[in-house]
Amino acid sequence: MTLQQTQPLLRDRIDPQRWADVVRVPESSPLRTAVARAVITRALSRLPLRVLMGERILGRGGPLLQVHDPEAFTARLAEDGLIGFGESYQAGEWDAPDLPGALTVMAEQLTTLVPPSLQRLRRLWESRQPHGANSEAASRTNIRAHYDLSNELFRLFLDDSLTYSSAVFAELPARWEDLERAQHAKIDRLLDLAGVGPGSRVLEIGTGWGELCIRAARRGATVLSLTLSQEQHDLALDRVRAAGVADAVEIRLQDYRRLEPLRDGRFDAVVSVEMIEAVGVEYWPTYFRTLDSVLAPRGRVALQAITMPHDRLLATRRTYTWIHKYIFPGGMLPSNEAIEEATRAHTRLRVSGGNGFGQHYAETLRLWRERFTAHADEVAELGFDEAFRRMWTLYLAYSEAGFRSGYLDVRQILLTRAEGA
Repeated sequence: MTLQQTQPLLRDRIDPQRWADVVRVPESSPLRTAVARAVITRALSRLPLRVLMGERILGRGGPLLQVHDPEAFTARLAEDGLIGFGESYQAGEWDAPDLPGALTVMAEQLTTLVPPSLQRLRRLWESRQPHGANSEAASRTNIRAHYDLSNELFRLFLDDSLTYSSAVFAELPARWEDLERAQHAKIDRLLDLAGVGPGSRVLEIGTGWGELCIRAARRGATVLSLTLSQEQHDLALDRVRAAGVADAVEIRLQDYRRLEPLRDGRFDAVVSVEMIEAVGVEYWPTYFRTLDSVLAPRGRVALQAITMPHDRLLATRRTYTWIHKYIFPGGMLPSNEAIEEATRAHTRLRVSGGNGFGQHYAETLRLWRERFTAHADEVAELGFDEAFRRMWTLYLAYSEAGFRSGYLDVRQILLTRAEGA
C-alpha cells in the first residue's frame, strides 16, 4: 500500500481558489502519459538518487526523493514539465529530506535528463512567456508580486541589513552570525568597483531595503535610488532616515526607463544588484542604453548579476517556468556573453572586469532557507499557508542547487566606456 493510499495529501486541504493549479491534477492523453512515464523512469533510474516511486525503488543511490503519488506526479510532468514538478511539490505529492541535495543532483544532470530526440520537440509542449511580460506596467506588477508580499516576511529570514542578494563571506561554509558582515563586504566590494567615494554622484537601480544607499552615503556620496516596490520604498526611506543620511539619499518609485538621458551624463557611478534578472531579454538593450545615457564621462557601472550558461539561455529564453509562474514573473537570467553582446551592440559600454562567487550564493541561500523553515510558525501567523511555505522552501532550495551544481553563477561586473567613446 502506498503512502498516497494511507495519508491525505496537502492538495486535499488547501484553498482551491488560491491554489487552483496545485489542487488540480491534470488529465493528459494516454500516449502523452505513457511517454512521460517512460522518460521519468529512465531519467530517475540513471541519477545518483534513491527514488521511492510509490512501491518502486529507482536510482543509483544518493539523496532520497520520495514520490507519494506517482500517478499525479507523472500526470503533472506530462502536462506541464517542470511547472508540474514544482506544483507537485507544493501539493505534497513528493518530498526529499535533503531537498537541496536532491535538486543539486538533478541540476548537475539537467542537460542529459531528457533524451536529445525529445529535447528537440520541447517547443511543441513547453509553455511560452506571455507577450509584454516586461513592459512598464507589467514590470510594476511583477516586482510587487514578489517584493510587496510583506516586509515582515522578509525580516524573518534575512539578516538585520535586510539585504536580499548574495553575500561574500570571508570563509566557507558560512555561519548565520557572519551573514550581515558578509553582506556589507559584498556591498563594499561593489562600491569599490564603481569607484564610489566622497562627492560621487551615484545612481542605484533597484533599491532593495536601502542598505547600499546607506553605505554609499556614509562614504560621502549622494545617491538617487529607483524601485518599483512600494513596500521596499517605504521601509528603505525609514531606514535611510534612521541612519542619518536622508540629506544624501533620494529614493523614487520610478522605472529606470523613465530616467532622462543627459548628453554629458549625470552620475559618476551606476550600481545595480541583481536587478538585471527582472529586466527581460527584449529590454536588455534599453536597460544598457539607459545606463550609458546617464553616465558621466569616465564614469563606471558596477552590476551584480546572476548568470547562466549561454547555450541554456538560448534554449530557454522564451520558456515560461515554475519560477515565472510562482516566484519571479517576467524574470530571465543573462549569460556573460549576452551582457557583452548587448553592451557592444547598443552602447559605448564595455565589460572591463568581473569576478564570480557562485558558491557564496549557495551558502547565502542555505542560511536563508534554514532560517525560513525555522520560522515556519511565524510565517503562518503572517497569513501564508502551507502551500506558500512549501513553494518558498522549494524556491530557495532550487536556487541553492543551481549554484551548488555550477549551473548558475553570480558575478560583479564592471562596465566602462570604450576607449575614445
